[in-house]
Amino acid sequence: MEEQILNEQLHYLMTHTSIHKILIAIVGITVIFFFATGLRKSVQRYVRDHSNWYKTRKSINIFGYVLAGIFLVVLYSDKLGGITVVLGVASAGIAFSLREVIASVAGWLTIIVGGMFKTGDRVQLGGVTGDVIDLGILRTTIMETGRWVNGDLYNGRIVKIANSFVFTEPVYNYSTDFPFLWDEITIPVKFGSDYTFARELINRVAFEKTGAYSDHAQEHWETMVRKFNIEDATTKPLVTLAVNDNWVEFTLRYVVEYKKRRIMKDELFTKILEEIENSSGKVQLASATFEVVSTPPLNVKFEEEKTD
Repeated sequence: MEEQILNEQLHYLMTHTSIHKILIAIVGITVIFFFATGLRKSVQRYVRDHSNWYKTRKSINIFGYVLAGIFLVVLYSDKLGGITVVLGVASAGIAFSLREVIASVAGWLTIIVGGMFKTGDRVQLGGVTGDVIDLGILRTTIMETGRWVNGDLYNGRIVKIANSFVFTEPVYNYSTDFPFLWDEITIPVKFGSDYTFARELINRVAFEKTGAYSDHAQEHWETMVRKFNIEDATTKPLVTLAVNDNWVEFTLRYVVEYKKRRIMKDELFTKILEEIENSSGKVQLASATFEVVSTPPLNVKFEEEKTD
């Protein structure tokens, strides 16, 4: 009797269309999951580079999702008409309740297809500056720089930003087409120094430290000029002079790789200070000191003490 009941239940499960397809869907999704997992483990042995492995892993995951979607569409192809009607009725409510999710998915597609940025790029997005370490369908993960840390260094905080921000706020990319930045340092020099020698000194140090960057950046800039409607600016170091009430101020403008701005400042300042100290007094650094050159006359009057 019990065996007969069990057989009837199995027969019901096998013949009932909805339950039968649900079981097939579960089995199919499970098979696809294990297939994608095995594929990742197999490919990982041949991909050593961290960046390439990240891209490969993401591609396999997306391939698994697409394969699962195709499998479900084929499985329920005979019911697509009814599903379409149901989705059509519910689309307005779904769109309203999931508007942020939909906007984030659309933002992700815009980022991928439009090439706005990729993993490894340094960007400013949603008021956060840092390196992109992961591009998810809903959120972009950034390793933050700056804030309470001086310079373009990591502060240890990981920030997740909704991809919908690409539609509402500007996206600053430090590295996509032109992976260099223009930066400046200022050197205050005392009045009476040899200004021509000072300019040559700073210019010589700048070419010594940033010359390789200048040539490499020029190649990228020529590509930018061909791609965008932009002026053909120079990437060579430039030294300019200005005068204020306290000293003569030389400003050095130069090009540097976007991740090495602080290091380059350190090298430039160190070398310029060494050269100035070895200039035999031709160039002297100025500082905010005050010198008393004269004092007004002081008249002191003593009154004689009267005695009786």
